Amino acid sequence: MSKLRLYLLGWITLIIFPLPAFWALWYFDGISLNDFLKIDEILTVKTGLGIELGVAYAFFALLILQAPVFEKLPNRIEVVIQEMKLSFVDTLFLSLCAGIGEELLFRSGLQHWCGIWITSIVFVVIHGYLNPRNWRMSLYGLIVFPFVLLLAYGYDHFGLWFCIGAHFAYDWVLFMAIREK
Repeated sequence: MSKLRLYLLGWITLIIFPLPAFWALWYFDGISLNDFLKIDEILTVKTGLGIELGVAYAFFALLILQAPVFEKLPNRIEVVIQEMKLSFVDTLFLSLCAGIGEELLFRSGLQHWCGIWITSIVFVVIHGYLNPRNWRMSLYGLIVFPFVLLLAYGYDHFGLWFCIGAHFAYDWVLFMAIREK
């Protein structure tokens, strides 16, 4: 995948993904853009707690991925990431795009109507981590699922930026660890 395409996908995730969630919340519930983005909550202890959770869970996932059962995963994410030759800035950009764009779509949007469990399952399925044709990938999905549930419950207790911080940190630690191999 070219860097141009990768950056285009990052921008789409950051800008396009949140649009249906915002539109629906604005149209049906009268939510303003400021209430949707919760900008005033960015620099809080809760965001820091989210970052800590993301870092901790990423190290846990990296440890688990060393198990022999995952060696035979087709299209291993490590190979894909290493082939992209991501720079420090690339990993930072992609992690921010995913953290912000996906959490706005899933936590602020979908979770509002579908609840914690359905939203969490959809999140894991859309990422391809629950695959009936690949039990190893589904096993990884079962490892990621508790993290996604923590984000979902965390949204209700700690807010949007807790989730964004956790998602960003999780992705960034994985990108940085994998690209360095």
